[in-house]
Amino acid sequence: MSEASLTPLSARSGGPLTGRLRVPGDKSISHRALILGAMTVGETTISGLLEGEDVLNTAGAMRALGAKVENLGGGTWRIHGVGVGGFAAPAAPLDFGNSGTGCRLVMGAVAGCPVTAIFDGDASLRKRPMRRILDPLEKMGARVLDQAEGGRLPMTLRGATDPLPIEYETPVASAQIKSAVLLAGLAAPGETIVIEQEASRDHTEKMLKHFGAKIVSKPHGDHGRRIVLQGQPELEPANVAVPADPSSAAFPLVGALIVPDSEIILDGVMLNPLRTGLFTTLREMGAKIAEENKRDDGGEDVADLRVSFSALKGVDVPAARAPSMIDEYLILAVAAAFAEGVTRMRGLKELRVKESDRLEATADMLRVNGVKIEIEDDDLIVHGMGTNGVPGGGEVKTHMDHRIAMSALMMGLASKEPVRIDDSAFIATSFPGFVDLMKGLGAELS
Repeated sequence: MSEASLTPLSARSGGPLTGRLRVPGDKSISHRALILGAMTVGETTISGLLEGEDVLNTAGAMRALGAKVENLGGGTWRIHGVGVGGFAAPAAPLDFGNSGTGCRLVMGAVAGCPVTAIFDGDASLRKRPMRRILDPLEKMGARVLDQAEGGRLPMTLRGATDPLPIEYETPVASAQIKSAVLLAGLAAPGETIVIEQEASRDHTEKMLKHFGAKIVSKPHGDHGRRIVLQGQPELEPANVAVPADPSSAAFPLVGALIVPDSEIILDGVMLNPLRTGLFTTLREMGAKIAEENKRDDGGEDVADLRVSFSALKGVDVPAARAPSMIDEYLILAVAAAFAEGVTRMRGLKELRVKESDRLEATADMLRVNGVKIEIEDDDLIVHGMGTNGVPGGGEVKTHMDHRIAMSALMMGLASKEPVRIDDSAFIATSFPGFVDLMKGLGAELS
C-alpha cells in the first residue's frame, strides 16, 4: 500500500468516556451463521450480523458457492441454503480479503463437496499459514491442486467426492482447525471426531446443534475436549440472533478503564466462557466490570457490561488462558501499560501467525510510546507505568492489522501525548463505525 493511500489517525487525551453503546455483532458467530445457513435446506434469517469486510467476504463466498444470500437491511440477512454437500463450483476465485477465519472455515465446508475452488485474500492473508488446516482435510479426501510457496494463498482446493470421517487431534488449540474438520465432517458418513488438549472457542459446536446436527462434546484430559459429530445430517434452517462481539467490546471497555472518571455501558455482550479470558484477567487487575441484565441469546450467555475507570495492577497471565483471549492480548497490553507493576502474559506463540506478527507488533506499539517491555521466548512482559504514566507521542505501524490500530488509539486516549497510527482503513474489517462510536463516547480522535 502506498503512502498516499494510507489513512492516518490520532488519539489524544480529553474528557472521560461516558454513554451507552452496542458494539457490532460477534464476528465468529456471524461467519458461522452464514456458512451453516448456506448448508441447510431452506431459509435462515440472521439478525445483528456484523457487516464488516471480513464477514461480507464470507457472505460473498456463500453466494459464489450457490446459496442465495440477501441483505434485508439493518443487520438482517436471509439465506436460502443448498444443503450439506450441495455447494456448486464457483465461477471465480473466492476472495476473503483479510479474514483467516472466513477462509479456513470455508475451506472445511468446501472440502466435503465434490467441487474445485480457488481461495485467495489480501497481501496480509497471503502471508498466513494454511497447512495446519489442510492436513486433516486431505486425510478426509480433499486435495490441494495448486498453492503458493509454503502452503499459502492463493490456493486451489478440490473437495472430496466421497469424504471420509476421521479422528483428529489438533496440534494446537485452534477453533479454526476444529471447525474446518467438523464442517467437512458434515458430508462424511459415520462419526468425525476432533480431540483438543486445550479447549478452544466452541461456537461451531453450539451452532451445529442449533441447526440440528447430532454433536456431543465431552471433557478430555485436564483442559481439553472430545467432540463427536454424526455425519450426513439434513441441517434444519434456524434463525440466528448475533450477540455483540466481546473482542470488539474490548476496545471501548479498556478505554473506559484507563481514561479517568469514565463510565460506560456495553449492551448485549456475549459472555461465552471460552471467550472471556480478557474480562477475567482485567478483573484480576482490579477492573470494575459489572454484569447486568444477564440472559441467554441463541444458546450463548449475554449481558450488559457496566465499566468504570479503575486503578489497575500488574498480574501474571497463565498460558492456559490464551485460547480464551488470543485476539485480546494487544488491548490487554495497553491496559497493562497503565497498571502499577509488571504484567507477564505467557505462551503467546499463536500471536506470531495472526494478521501480523502480533507479538512483535504489540511490543513495537508500546516501545514507541515510551513503555518498557520485554519478550522472553513466547512471553510478553509489560512494565506498567500507572494511571496517566504512559508518555505516548509515538506513531504506530499497524501492518494492515485492525486490532493493532484500535489498541494504539485506546492508548492515545489516556497517554500524556497523542498516539498516531499510520493507517486506520483496516479497522472496518471487524468494527465498522468504530471512530464515530468512540467519538460518541467523548473520545478525541482526529
